[in-house]
Amino acid sequence: MMAESLALAWRAMTKWLRNPFSVMAALLQAIFWLALFGNSFNPANALSSSALGGGSLGVLQQAFGGAANYITFLTPGVIGIVSLTTMSFMGVDVVFDRMNGYLDTLRTYPIPRTSIYFGAALQNVAKAMATAVITFVLALIVPNGLRLIGGFGILDLLGVFLVFALLAAVFSGLFTGIAITVKSTDSFFGAVNLLTFPIMFTSTALFPITFFPSWMKPFAQANPVSLASGAARLLIVDGTLTSTQVAAFAGEIAGLALYGVLFAVLGIIMAQRALRPR
Repeated sequence: MMAESLALAWRAMTKWLRNPFSVMAALLQAIFWLALFGNSFNPANALSSSALGGGSLGVLQQAFGGAANYITFLTPGVIGIVSLTTMSFMGVDVVFDRMNGYLDTLRTYPIPRTSIYFGAALQNVAKAMATAVITFVLALIVPNGLRLIGGFGILDLLGVFLVFALLAAVFSGLFTGIAITVKSTDSFFGAVNLLTFPIMFTSTALFPITFFPSWMKPFAQANPVSLASGAARLLIVDGTLTSTQVAAFAGEIAGLALYGVLFAVLGIIMAQRALRPR
């Protein structure tokens, strides 16, 4: 099954890489969130010069987890948002494959039905990781950009991308199942819009949990984007973790893994029902 899944994933990745607009769309989305949103919606812009003190966030620095500036806080959240939108909207390729009969052709091949699902899910994770790398690099070069903690090393970097690989797997499992199930682009984009915006705006991707009203905090804390953003911020902002922070990091990773298993099972069930013989 793995060989078939990898072959199908490679086919989709080849199509994506041959379409420069797809790659440019990821680049432009990262620029929008980091350069435009990160500077125009920076809460420090509303503070006086005396309130800013010696740091870019001034008196707000503690509320933002000790981040050196707003884009340092924002970068993990933006990677999470870009991963979410990549997982959701990239699934339209699967819908087109269904509409033009390619999925029907695959069903006639002597391959497991689940390999079709996993092939689509794997290529979406690969696309999300490519956009995550682009976003991270852009965060380092935009004005007032990402400031890494002293001593930030290769293990920290690998940890950050491991977190977002888990997040990509979470959403890929869900949205791939939806993409294989629906029969039109209208249905797909309707489902995507229904899910994407609530997930995005009930997460701590853009602002810390203290900015949320009390009734929203439980939703924000349980949000997969919040879990990934929080875990990545511990590595980017704090670097060497205390025992309390290690426990928090492990809890967020465990939460992402649990979401990944649940959404994968749900996606497989949806795909098997959609791909079973008529």
